[in-house]
Formats: sequence, structure tokens, C-alpha cells
Amino acid sequence: MRVVVLGEFRVDRLVPPLARGGADVVVLAFVGLEAFLGPGVECGVLPTALREGTLLRLLRHYGADIAVPNLGCAGQEQFLPDPSRLRSRRSATARGQCGSGLRGSGGGPVTTRARYVVGCDGGRSVIRQTAGIGFPGTPESMTAVVGDFAVADHAGIDRARRHGVLVARLEAGLTRFVVMDPHRIRVPSTEPVTLEEFRTSLVRVCGTDCAIDEPRWLSRFGNTTRLAESYRRNRVLLAGDAAHIHFPVGAQGLNTGLQDAMNLGWKLAAHINGWAPPMLLDSYHTERHAVGHIVTTGTRAQTLLVELPLTEQYGRPGRILCELLDTLLGMEEVNRKLAGRVSGLDTAYPPLAPSCAGPLSGRRMPDIALTTSDNTRVFELLHDGHFVLLNLEGNGESLMRARVADGPGRLGPLRTVTAHAHDTHPDLGGVKEVLIRPDGHIAWATRTTVPHIRRTERAHALSTWTGAPAG
Repeated sequence: MRVVVLGEFRVDRLVPPLARGGADVVVLAFVGLEAFLGPGVECGVLPTALREGTLLRLLRHYGADIAVPNLGCAGQEQFLPDPSRLRSRRSATARGQCGSGLRGSGGGPVTTRARYVVGCDGGRSVIRQTAGIGFPGTPESMTAVVGDFAVADHAGIDRARRHGVLVARLEAGLTRFVVMDPHRIRVPSTEPVTLEEFRTSLVRVCGTDCAIDEPRWLSRFGNTTRLAESYRRNRVLLAGDAAHIHFPVGAQGLNTGLQDAMNLGWKLAAHINGWAPPMLLDSYHTERHAVGHIVTTGTRAQTLLVELPLTEQYGRPGRILCELLDTLLGMEEVNRKLAGRVSGLDTAYPPLAPSCAGPLSGRRMPDIALTTSDNTRVFELLHDGHFVLLNLEGNGESLMRARVADGPGRLGPLRTVTAHAHDTHPDLGGVKEVLIRPDGHIAWATRTTVPHIRRTERAHALSTWTGAPAG
């Protein structure tokens, strides 16, 4: 039996690649953080959900009135081959590694044995701590407060926003406020928030308390930033907040956690099913730990830009620095670069082998439309979780047929498509053939028009990424 230990709401990202790959999945769900997810999601998330097809299935099944915070828990049963294997509101209390697997204890009398455990159980991850994986970083130096209110004067919201207060309309008539009060940014995140404090901070920051009342949720959060020393230790793997925490700016934690899960799911399924090439599972740490470092260092810089103008000592130089950055962001190239970094859409992984190296290797495949009968888009080809070998010449060259992994020494699942690109994209100029990973990143691409060279490159790429025939 294989176990996935999940927290927050990322069951819908990690489980489908495992289940499609034939893994026996049990979810021990640490339920509780779904409601903290706001209605706004960075641009890196929706393309992923649409590519996977899960978001559309959820909305069709439950109706568009289902709020985003409920998507993860409302539909998680449908992601499992056997919904009865979902065991919510349990926590791992003990776990030991042995030669052939792990043993995990759920809440109550249930004990589960597994070959692998994936800890997605948040910043205080029991899985990470029990595995002895270090979590170095920096402690909090500032805090902010967040609150959801049933009553608010919407006439004052524009004024609040102009003074740096973050305001979002939620479902059920709630309004969320996030306030950074210069007089309260040193208050520890462990100190409870009161309605009176919230009102006072709003008045101090923007001159009005927006008539907030009937709070449904009040909390204080800080900028503690930490990155796990390793995303894998033997049979334990980490993803999401269990692997990295930081000040919540721009939904970067959400994006990064979703992309962790998409990167890991198909690799773990490949390893379990016996067709994973050497080092494929290890590449999860190689690829995603580097991204975690970029995110945690980037959010520390963003936090400083927020914190310095609020302090007495550095307020003026901090504001000057922010004004300079505003000017730079007015430049399209700078804006595009930072947007790609914050969203994670510019993530490029190193090649798994030198034979797959190239300017496009590891980058996200653009979601272009193809000249099929229904103008199929590239991301639609990835819904089944297979590799896609895409010939963009549309010349009918005979490519190998689809293959499905069915045991040790077999080949990984591969879908082949021959079509012209209906859309033009600057990154794909001159590209003749491309091998796309199940997570949407490019494993290999070629611009060569010489048939025997292309066949050799293709063979190397396929053997590197999807294995080689037995014998």
C-alpha cells in the first residue's frame, strides 16, 4: 500500500497523477486550512487546473456557486479510485522508516503501512519533523492582521485601498481586510486580534474603520521564512508549506505548492510502477528546491519593501526605494520578468541528461491551438497524465504508437500527435518536434530538419525520460 499524507487543499493536485499511474492511494487529510484561501488566485494556477481538467469537472458537478475555498474539500473524493480511502481529520503521531516502507499511525486505531509518504501537512509538518529534515530560515520581524467581516461600509473601501489596505469581497457577503499598522507590526503573531484593535488600526492607517462589525475570523500572521533542507529523505517527500513558508504575498505559496504537487505526482507514480528512469524521483528535489529558494528569497525582498516604509528609521529611504521600483515596473521587460518570477510561469528546470539540453528544455510548453478537427490545445493533450510527443510539421511522418507502462522494465506512457501549430508563439519559432512532460514542461525540443539527426535526438530523449525497452 502507498500512502499520501496531505494537508490544506492540495489533494486535487497530487493524487490524480498517482491514481492515473496505478498507485494505491490512501489520503490522511489534515483538514482545516481550506477556508483561509481567498477568492483570488495567481495566473499560474488556473492554467494548471484547466490543463488537468479537475476545475472544470468540479464546477460542472457542483455548480458555479461553489466557493473557491470549498473546491478542495467538496470534490476530493472524485480524485480517488476508491473514495472510501479518504480519512479526514487525522494526524500522524508516529512514523518509522524501514527497508521496505514506512509505518504511519492515523488518529484513532488505524495504522497504515506504505512505501512512500508525502508530507503536505503545513509549516509545522509532523512528517518533516519526524523524518528529521531541517527547516532553516529567518524568524518573523513583522506581522499584519487579517479579518473577515459580515458588516462593512463599502463606501470607505476605496479610501482604505488607496492607503495600502488590502480588501477583498468574499462569498456569503463577507469582506476581508488585511492591515499593516506601523504601530503594531512588531506585535508577535501569537497575540490574539481583537475587533477594537482592528478598528483602531484601520483608522490609524486610512482614517476610517469602514464600520466593520460582526467578525467571522480574525488572525495575525508574520513573515517567518523557512525552506526545508531537502524535499526528499529516503521514502519521505515534502511539498507545499511543509517544504517552504514565507510572508503571504501574491499567492506565491499557493502557486508554489500546486506546482510542487504537479511535479512530484507523476514522478512518484513512475517510480512505483517501475518505469522511472534513474534519478527521476531525485529530480523532484533538484527542480523544486531551487524554485523554493527563489520564492523564499523573493518574498523576503518583497517583505522588506513593505516593512521599511512603515518604520521610523527607514521610512523615507524605504519610500524612495519603492518609488524607484514603481518606475522600473513601468518598463514592460522588467514587469514581464518579475511577473513570471512571482507567478512561477518562467520556471525552467535543468535537463535530466545532456542529450536533452536546449534553450527550451525545462520551460513551460506554451498552450497553443493545433490544427486538429476541433483546434485542440496543447494542454488538453495532457489531461490523461501521459508524456506527449508532438510533431509540429503536420507532415504525417510515422511516429511510434502510444505506449502505456505496465510493469518493471517497461516504457512510460506516451501519446503522439502530429499537427501544425494553429497559433504562433515566439518561443516555438522553428521548432519541429517537442516532448512534453506530464506536468506541462518541455523535456526535449528540436529545430533540426535532418531526419536521421532528429531520430537520434528523439531516441535519446525518450530513453532518458520514459525508459527503455527491457532487454
